[in-house]
Formats: sequence, C-alpha cells, structure tokens
Amino acid sequence: MTDRDTSGPAPADEGRPGGLPGAGPEGQPERRPGRGPEGGSERRIDIAGDAGGPVVAGDHNVVIDAQHGSTVTLLMEGRRPRPVRRDRVALLPRRQHAPLGRDTDLARLATAVRDGGPVQLWGAPGVGKSTLLRHAARTLTPERDGVLFLDAARREPEDLAQDMFEACYETRGYAPSSPELRRLMTGVRVTVYVDNADFSPEGLRTLMDAAPDATFVVAGRDRSLLGDGTALRLDGIGRAPALDLLARELGRPVGAGAEGATAGDLWETSSGRPLLLLRAAALTRLEPAGTGVLPRPAEVGDLLPLLLGRLDAEPLRVLRLLTTLDDADLDVGHIEALGGARDTDVLCGRLVDLGLAEQTQRGYRAVADVVPALRERDPEPFSVEVLCEHFATWIARPATTAAQVEQHARALEVVAELAERDGRPELAVRIVRAASPALARSLRFGVWGRLLDLGLPAAQLAGDRRAVAYFTHEQGIRSLLTGRRVMAAVLLTEAAVLWRQLGDVHGANAAAGAHQYVPSHAANAQGTLLQPDGGASHLASSGPSAGPSAPDPSTAHAAGAHGTAAHAPATATDPGTTAHTTAAQHTTATTHTTATSHTAATTHTAATPHAANAGAAKAGAAKAGAAKAGAAKAGAAAHSAGAAHAGASAATGAAGTGAAGAGAAGAGAAGAGASMAGASVVLKVVAVIVAVVVGRVVVSQAVHSFAESRSGSSSSSSSSDTGLAGRWTGSDGATYEFDASGGGYVSRGRDACGQDASTEFTGSGDTYSAERPIYDTTSGSCTGLLGEATTTITLSGDSAKVTTTMTKSYQQGVQCFSCGTLYLTRQQ
Repeated sequence: MTDRDTSGPAPADEGRPGGLPGAGPEGQPERRPGRGPEGGSERRIDIAGDAGGPVVAGDHNVVIDAQHGSTVTLLMEGRRPRPVRRDRVALLPRRQHAPLGRDTDLARLATAVRDGGPVQLWGAPGVGKSTLLRHAARTLTPERDGVLFLDAARREPEDLAQDMFEACYETRGYAPSSPELRRLMTGVRVTVYVDNADFSPEGLRTLMDAAPDATFVVAGRDRSLLGDGTALRLDGIGRAPALDLLARELGRPVGAGAEGATAGDLWETSSGRPLLLLRAAALTRLEPAGTGVLPRPAEVGDLLPLLLGRLDAEPLRVLRLLTTLDDADLDVGHIEALGGARDTDVLCGRLVDLGLAEQTQRGYRAVADVVPALRERDPEPFSVEVLCEHFATWIARPATTAAQVEQHARALEVVAELAERDGRPELAVRIVRAASPALARSLRFGVWGRLLDLGLPAAQLAGDRRAVAYFTHEQGIRSLLTGRRVMAAVLLTEAAVLWRQLGDVHGANAAAGAHQYVPSHAANAQGTLLQPDGGASHLASSGPSAGPSAPDPSTAHAAGAHGTAAHAPATATDPGTTAHTTAAQHTTATTHTTATSHTAATTHTAATPHAANAGAAKAGAAKAGAAKAGAAKAGAAAHSAGAAHAGASAATGAAGTGAAGAGAAGAGAAGAGASMAGASVVLKVVAVIVAVVVGRVVVSQAVHSFAESRSGSSSSSSSSDTGLAGRWTGSDGATYEFDASGGGYVSRGRDACGQDASTEFTGSGDTYSAERPIYDTTSGSCTGLLGEATTTITLSGDSAKVTTTMTKSYQQGVQCFSCGTLYLTRQQ
C-alpha cells in the first residue's frame, strides 16, 4: 500500500469566526457543511505536505505535514499570539419547547447558579436533563461576560477548554499552554453550560480549572461533582405535567375516562421520564387516524421494538446509519449523502419526534438505547467500505475545513474502529491518516490523540510501515505539545529510526528537530539526543553504569507477537517504578525463570559485585520472548558501606495455553534509610512485576532496582513539607521522595533501561499524575515500546493513594495485570 492509498490531504483551516466549531447564529448547527462527494468514486487520496501554515501550541510553532510528520520550532521572543478579548459572549443552544413540570427544579437550579456554582444536574437517561439545561441556558441571567453552551459528548476536557478560549477571545491557530490558558481566562466571568459532561471528578476539575472565574453548570448521568458546589438530582416529572406532555404530543386533550386512567398508569410505570412518555404518544400517533390509543403500561418496556416495527424503509435506513455510528452525531449533509434520503431535515426531525434520535449542536445522533435495540432487530451494520470511502473523500475536498473534520471526529473514530473490527485495518489507516492533519490543525489535541491511538495498531496490522512511522511521529509531536515530555522523547526517537529505515530523511530530520525541544532530563532518560541527518539512535543507550542497551526501536511493534512482558520505566524514587543497580552500590541480583511443561525457557542473570555496567547482566540470558508460559522468582539485596540494608522479593506465575490466556502478578519491596558521616542516605528499593497478555501468550517479568538518593538539605524533609514534597513510606516498605518543581513535583533516579531519569508529577489540589512508557523487557533490555502507563497520586493529609494503570497500548491484545494501588504515609 502506498501513501496515496492510505492518506488524505491536509485541508486548510478557514477559522472559526466568532463561535464554537460548527455553530451558526445563536449556536444553531450549521446546515450541510459536509455534503458527500459530488459524483465519481475515485479512491485515490493525494497527500498534501503543509496543511495550511503553522499553528501555535504553547511555546511551539507547528507546521502540520501530512506526509513526513509535523515539524516544531520554538516561538521567537515576542512572537506569541496576542488574542483579543471579546466584549461579550452569547453562544446559546437551539430553541425548544419549555420543559413541563420543571418550575421547582428550575428555581433550585437558578438559586444554585446565583450562589456562584459550580452546579451539576444528574439523573437517569431520558429524565430530561438536557432539556432543562438548555432551557436554563436561554432563560437564566448569565454572568456579566455572557453565556456559553457546550456539548461534551465523547469529548475531552482539554478540547472543551479550547472551545471556551476560542469563544471568549478573537484568535486564530493558537492553543495556549495550560498555565497561559488559566491566565487568559482569569477574570472572564461567563456562565458555561455543559451537556453530557460524564467526566470523572478529576476530568470535571480539569475543565473548571481552565476558566477559574466562570460559573459552570453541567449535566450528566452520574454524580461526579465533589466538594464545593451543588449537585441536583433530577427525577421524573409529576402526574399533571406528564398528562400535559402526552396531550401536547398527541395534539389533543387526554380523555378523562379510560384513556386518562391509562395515561396515569403510564406516568407511574415510566417513573415520569419524559422520553418514555414521548415515545408512548408517538406510538399512538402512528396508528391509523381515529384508531390510536395509548399503549398499555405493560408495553412500556416494548416501546422501542414497537416503534421500530412501524418505520418505513427510508427513516429506517437513516436510523440504521446513525446507530452504526453509535453515539456520534452527523451533519444532515452526510446523512443525505450516505442515507440517500430526501428532505433529510424533515425526516430527522420526525425521528426526533418519535424519541429515536436527538438533535445536537452539530447535527443528529441516535438516542443511546436505540442503538442496541436496532442492532438486535437488524444486526447488519451500514457498509464500512462505503463509510470509509465517503469520509476519506470528503476530508480530501479543498472546501472541507479543519473545524468541520473535528466536528465529525467521533464519527471518524467509530468508522476506524468498525474497519479494524471488520478485518480491514488498511481502511482504518486510511481514515485516520486522512483526518490526522486536520485534527492537529483544529488544536483539539484530545480527539487527535484518540484517532492516533487507533491508527498506530491498525497500521501495524496492515503492515503499513510508513503509516507506523507517521503515527509514531505525530504521537510524539502531540506529546510534546501537551507537556508529556518523557513520552515525547521516546516516540520522537523511535519515529526518527523508523523514518531512516524507510529512507525518509525529511521525516527523520523532522523527528530529530522536534526532539531537541524535549527538556534534557526527559531526553536523557531515553537515550542520546538526536541530531538531524545523524545516525539511528536507540531508545536507551548504555554507558557507564547504564542498564542493558536497547536494540533498534524498529522492533518495538513486532516484539510482542511472540509474547512480551512490559515494564513502565520511571524513577526509583517514584511509586510503581523500577531502576537498575548503580555503579556506586555493592549489588547482587539474581533472577531465575523456569517454564511449565508447555514451554522450556530458563533465564539466569547475575550482576557481579561492584558492577560498572549493568549491561553485563545480559550475559547468559535466554531469549524470554520465546516463552509461552512461565513463572518467575526474583530476589535482590543492596548494601551501602554497611550503613543500610534493603531487600525486595517478588514472585509470579502465569499460564498461557488456554483460549484466552490469564496472568497474575505481585510485587513487594522494602527499604530503609540510615545516616552516615553526618549525611542522610536513603536507599530506595522497588520491585515491580508486570504480566502482559498478547493473544494467548502470557509471560511474566520481574525487575528489581536500587538507587541512592541525593543527600543533604535538598533531599531532607521536615514537618513543614506540604503537598507531595518530602519523603514518604510506602505500603510496600519502600521510601519515596519528591521535590517541588514549577507547580508540580519531581522525583529522580534510574529507569528500567538503566538511564538517569526524572519523573514529573503534575496536577493541582490534591491530585497529581505522571505518565511513562511501557517497554517489552523479555529479552533483558528495552526492546520495544508497548504502550503507556499513568500513575496518579491522590493526597489526603499525610496519606496518599497511588494508582497505576495502563492507559494506552500500541499493540493489539496487550494488557497490564500488575497495575494496582499503593499507599504512602508521610515521614515526620
């Protein structure tokens, strides 16, 4: 497959004049911004180079390149964009009927908003949260600088924060860094209504922190607003409003006799949820004139099948399209092109009246519970090939803007998932590669990352080496722009190697050029800094007192095919991390691995006393990647001039010959600190086992590491330490240490690849997190990047909860079994 088969051009961004993406006057959805291809079914998609000039993200100029990967330069002094504050913002939701029976709820909401918020509406699906929220946005008095209405369905808090910024400022092609965004939004007094805000408490906090002086009113299924603020649970409407709703939808009064009794029973059975009452009235309207009667209460659970059974072919075809795209919304132009419907607006409006679809700010989408109901009735989805062809061709059109592509990013994500699930990874590659430049230009880095996460494994499955290099490169650029420095260093290094293997000097130079802007401590943790036109570098280069050298990163995405063990390197002073022995320590480490009768694999590694290079531990090690199942035992001990002793042990067993494969892992560590010659010396001892499943193969890996902390006042803690700074004792017995740094915290040590590394924990309040790469270490060294893990530390006074999870996988079927929870107690 060539580039022209798998990629799309990078459309120029026409900007977002005065409003949210895809919003017309008063926030009404734009009509037909993405009509289908006009004639022909040309499959070739040419790649454009520059996608329309540079954009600015944080401190970086970025030129989006759809062929060789994007390039980055630092902003020159005084060249930072100067966005102009709008006098007043008024981005309202579309007009609708006033909600019936919500006077009391609206009054409670108004009081909570007047008190300053934040406010959360939460309740069951179909209870009327969106209707009440939209009505409040249009009727309640906003803050002095105006009102914003946003739809958060399947969107990231960071992308919504960019929406808010662009709504409040006249700007073009600029995404400020998080601190700069908070500075710009400080003093902006707007009321922000956010529908479908089904975020975790941390995600909700991230969104609200982006606009410190705004008043937030959010709606979602579950309660996630903790601490300050008001959470209002929304229940069904009362009996009298329910009868009024039925009468309005029927277009006539509800009779006082048997029909009135049936209506009352329907209200009780539906718990007053307006959506169910609307569907009951819709089913009645579909009966021949004069014969329609309200359904019996016992039929409330069958309303959807009954409604679907009464649809004609044309609306059923459109609904089939919407349900194929799951929870994505679609503009009427796409619905018309793909569904072949006439008077698409009217037809979609009819589906909305039936309670089967909902109108959004960007188009239409199926109501959530309609998706499984229609799939059960009609399990054949809409053609994936047709969807891929349509969207790839649409993205390629010069008139298609980056904003329009971003508006349909969720639809593109679903199409790519369907293609991969259908055994057509090359189609997923085509969609993601076509969309990636436009999503980068849209400056919505959250959804851009989600698409790239789909594209990379699809490219591996399709055997498209150029796409693998491109997606790895763009992941590195995105990591750099979003402040994920360690991952940027890893990914850009690997991308440079992959480009060179393809003979693409332009791509290799672009990756190397971006790599130079990774802070030195992050870059050094991953290997030698790259230079343009230089030779290939490894992910982790060995040297004096360095760990085993990493082979060519080009193996990163192939190593897992035979079974891999993953390890997330970070610092030894950091919960959930590992490091190799340092040269200064007198260390002995032994690892034995024996396999079950299914597979023969034995590994023995020994680091000799006073080892100058931990790479010697590779001697005599068998290639563990050949193992199909195994069990491992590990022990380690450290001695520092007789001042302290520390040990760690761990064991794990796994069997991988079953149909699905299973694994288990455990880890333990102990550490102690003692003073010597008047200086405080603390030994950090961490033992980590990570079991990874790839297909049916399970291999377990035990890694032990020791590192000596810096002594003296810089590493000492006292009772005056606040936040995460200072020394902590873990529930595993180890000692951990953090230094305050630029609003966050940093810990330093040696990573699993034997390199000096610093891990930065960033966040706010009582929650901080750090991200790190996960490598395949079955060969005894860092042979391939398998994914990413995130460690989150939540503070509670002098205690902290540490949770490590695998957040991204760059291989199919990779799963972390040893991610878990650790608890810390502050040392006094």
